[in-house]
Amino acid sequence: MALLDRLGRPLRDLRISVTDRCNLRCTYCMPREVFGADYAFLPRAELLTFEEIERLARVFVEAGVRKLRVTGGEPLLRRDLPDLLERLVRLPGVEDVALTTNGVLLPRLAGALYQAGLRRVTVSLDALDPVVFGQMNGMGTAPEAVLAGIEAAAAAGLRVKVNTVVQRGVNDDQLEALWAHFRGRHVLRFIEFMDVGNHNGWDLSQVVPSAEVLTRLGGTFTPVAPTHRGEVASRYADAEGRELGLISSVTGAFCGSCSRVRLSAVGVVYTCLFASGGVDLRGPLRAGEDDAALLERVVSVWSARTDRYSEERAAGGERTGKVEMSHIGG
Repeated sequence: MALLDRLGRPLRDLRISVTDRCNLRCTYCMPREVFGADYAFLPRAELLTFEEIERLARVFVEAGVRKLRVTGGEPLLRRDLPDLLERLVRLPGVEDVALTTNGVLLPRLAGALYQAGLRRVTVSLDALDPVVFGQMNGMGTAPEAVLAGIEAAAAAGLRVKVNTVVQRGVNDDQLEALWAHFRGRHVLRFIEFMDVGNHNGWDLSQVVPSAEVLTRLGGTFTPVAPTHRGEVASRYADAEGRELGLISSVTGAFCGSCSRVRLSAVGVVYTCLFASGGVDLRGPLRAGEDDAALLERVVSVWSARTDRYSEERAAGGERTGKVEMSHIGG
């Protein structure tokens, strides 16, 4: 029997952050003026070990999770990450393991990730124009560095999706170029700019609604039926059958079907991307609790869940003090 929260939503997806560090400083996630050279990142001793992550993932699978996604910060900065992926892929009951990355380190690691059993990767790329992209990633990194990562992943055998966060007046002039570049090669998904964390200067006027994105791309797009409940992207196909994804977390909140839980790099469970607080599992785990007791904690957390922040925001209820996206991934 599925584990349901108080709104009847099943637990199916676990996002696992393995580090709070990143080699970029994207303005909507880790703006450089906040996460500067003197920013105190987590000490390594506070991070969950691979053994601890594997054990907690097994507990979540026992609670109903079937899909795992490894995130960061930038997960490829975590030393020996392919070893963790191999552990997670082998867990009984896991149907899918994926990775979200900025792609810069993929040329070096894509082959090892595939050998570890990974088959899907999502890469973030917000512009093809080097000036626009350099400003958005806060480090002046050229789009070619990410494009090289995407091609390395594909060459290694990984299926690639490309995510673009769209901000009006920042990179919305890149929509057509991105679609022209990726259509028919990799699935491209445009994401509405969200008020994640506390430092990204979110402004509703900078949100480009997904409906507007579709109009601006031109042509004829036909909706594609979702493959499972809780699918975050609305999928479309153009006249040639090339797929486009739109993630409308501001104008079309999908809280009602959200089946995701997040585990931070220090073992705190968050039941919403916009949560203000979470529940610690690292403490009980390191204190010697067995799997049955940890499972009881997970069941208790999910059973009490009532999160639906995006729907509340749409009704005029914004929240402050949210957890940073660099701590729990996207």
